[in-house]
Amino acid sequence: MGEHRTYLCIDLKSFYASVECVERGLDPMEAHLVVADPERTEKTICLAVSPALKELGVPNRCRVFQIPPGIQYVMAPPRMKLYMEYSARIYAIYLQYIAKEDIHVYSIDEAFMDVTNYLPMYRLTARELSLRIMQDICDTVGITAACGIGTNLYLAKVALDITAKHSEDHIGMLDEEKYRKTLWEYRPLTDFWRIGPGLAARLADLGIYTMGQLTKAGEDVLYKTFGIDAELLIDHAWGCESVTIADIKAYRPKTNCLSNGQVLGCDYGHEKGKLAAKEMADALCLELVEKEMATESITLQLVYAGGRGTMAPVHGTISMPAATSSARMILSYVERLYDSIETRGQPIQKIYLTFNRLVDETYQQYDLFHEPAGTDRERRLQKAMLDIKKKFGKNAVLKGMSLQEGATARERNQQIGGHKSGEQTENEPRGTG
Repeated sequence: MGEHRTYLCIDLKSFYASVECVERGLDPMEAHLVVADPERTEKTICLAVSPALKELGVPNRCRVFQIPPGIQYVMAPPRMKLYMEYSARIYAIYLQYIAKEDIHVYSIDEAFMDVTNYLPMYRLTARELSLRIMQDICDTVGITAACGIGTNLYLAKVALDITAKHSEDHIGMLDEEKYRKTLWEYRPLTDFWRIGPGLAARLADLGIYTMGQLTKAGEDVLYKTFGIDAELLIDHAWGCESVTIADIKAYRPKTNCLSNGQVLGCDYGHEKGKLAAKEMADALCLELVEKEMATESITLQLVYAGGRGTMAPVHGTISMPAATSSARMILSYVERLYDSIETRGQPIQKIYLTFNRLVDETYQQYDLFHEPAGTDRERRLQKAMLDIKKKFGKNAVLKGMSLQEGATARERNQQIGGHKSGEQTENEPRGTG
């Protein structure tokens, strides 16, 4: 056993919705507000729902049409750049208390902190330090935070996700003993970190519905069913986690890849889907040039509309004769891969593209079918495009395919994380469900 440690996991409650409330002078805990793009259909997902709406039964990340009729609410278009600015301001607050080496930013609205060595220095308990940081966030930016405190990273996260929501001060605390005593019979399993609906369903097939039942299951069965992932499941069932923030900071992946994915605004047919995939590949090629890397293989996955019920996703991987960052070469292979896996006539809803086995561009090779001079010219052109985009914006220069019907690059270039990044318009849409 290693040294006893204390971790905090701080979450900003309904972050996007809270930011929009603060910007409007509204109380984030009282206002009825959803963050969703009014220019999309009623099927669009609400990126955030204010806590007051959640108390009225509006589920988090619901679709607009699922908001019960009769509820008055403000619909705020997403402004991802603004949320990133708020997140940076809050991270600056963390740095007033904890060194960056002891902070792991888990997402835009959540962070882990190892406060083991800070508690004696501040002469505070973990709860007292948590309250001080949370109050500072509220006073500085007007957003309410919640916190989980645990003796390892996993317990801190579970304390946040499960126990903090039942606490008046929005703080939950767990050690291994308390976890086993209070949460071994807790349901549903999907409330626990890293257990999604699919994994919970596979556990249910084994007759496992609680963490306590998981500890009593035969390890042979678990390893046969889940492979190496069974080790993590078993550790978490007992409330154990050996990884520290120092381990996370020191981690370096053995292999590198670049990936891009998008949910299409409407269902795409064969040709429009191919166009979107090629645009994604072209954007990744520019990223390769910027990072001075080359790729040796490509993986493409297509998810069809209603995929769970009617048609499973399809995917494939294609290798190239030499590592390259040439868009001309890569797009031809993407097109070939797309045609080999796409089932014509089925509407496509999502596309995921990955460049595998990245290598330094020093190892980029020429093949018999491409002249070195032509490849070098293309690379210089790609670098010139990057310079123009950096100076004048991503849409300052576009390829002809991005002007075709069904192209998505122009719109995506104005987004962050697939959502609008711009400032709020004056005419703010309001809804009544």
